Amino acid sequence: MKLRRSMLFVPGANTAMVCNAYVYKPDTVMFDLEDSVALAEKDSARLMVYHALKHFAYQDVETAVRVNPLDSPYGHLDIEAAVRGGVDIIRLPKTDTIDDILDMQSVIEKVERKIGTTKKTQLLAAIESALGVVNAVDIARCSSRLMGIALGAEDYVRDIRTQRTKEGTELAAARAQILLAARAAKIQAFDSVFSDVRDKEGFVSEVKKIKNLGFDGKSLVNPNQIYMLHDIYAPTQKEIDWAFEVIEAAEHAKKNGLGVISIDGRMVDAPIIARAERTIYLARTSGMIGEDDE
Repeated sequence: MKLRRSMLFVPGANTAMVCNAYVYKPDTVMFDLEDSVALAEKDSARLMVYHALKHFAYQDVETAVRVNPLDSPYGHLDIEAAVRGGVDIIRLPKTDTIDDILDMQSVIEKVERKIGTTKKTQLLAAIESALGVVNAVDIARCSSRLMGIALGAEDYVRDIRTQRTKEGTELAAARAQILLAARAAKIQAFDSVFSDVRDKEGFVSEVKKIKNLGFDGKSLVNPNQIYMLHDIYAPTQKEIDWAFEVIEAAEHAKKNGLGVISIDGRMVDAPIIARAERTIYLARTSGMIGEDDE
């Protein structure tokens, strides 16, 4: 799967950010046409995002657009502008059921047919309610366009009648359900924004937690958080060395017809080999090693 550690939210009405967000080098730039845009600016923000998507500066960066709900006056217009602009991913807000996905997919398909594009726009579902969490497994499996599901923590904690804490205890059940649903469907899982942009220590702690849980990445609102997140997700040199040792041992065993692999007295089986392969992939995509390194 594509490396998507960081998804940087960019307010669609913020001219400077829309024009320059690519310079921060997030894995994905997420233009926001929903919550961060005032009603009076919806149309101008949509137009600005459309032109950004068409600009050459964003052709080598994965782009996503968080659109307004379909039942709002802006949802259909947002989708048409995003698809015409060549966006890679459309993020659905407040996904509660599979119907939310299928309805959005239908609108996207109509736009794709109308403009004659062969590009298949992907979908990212934002789970932001108790109902969405309960339905996460069905949501994750309902469309081949769905590349991932993401937790929207602020709306979720409001829905379950609590509040955000630094420890994140209130998000434990939702994170577990979303992660398991994504893995069962073989798609990616993304954690929510860390709301206090001034709290570097809290941010680092939360990123370490969600990485250890198994999340593929995290949504961000502050570009300064990108390098910290990428650094935490990068494997250590010790992990890289171990991964190469595992791969070398596995290749030696295969070449010599050996059924059992052991390194330093520890049995090495398929899950450990797969983990080693992912470690090397992360190291290469993080620029820590080259394609020819062994």
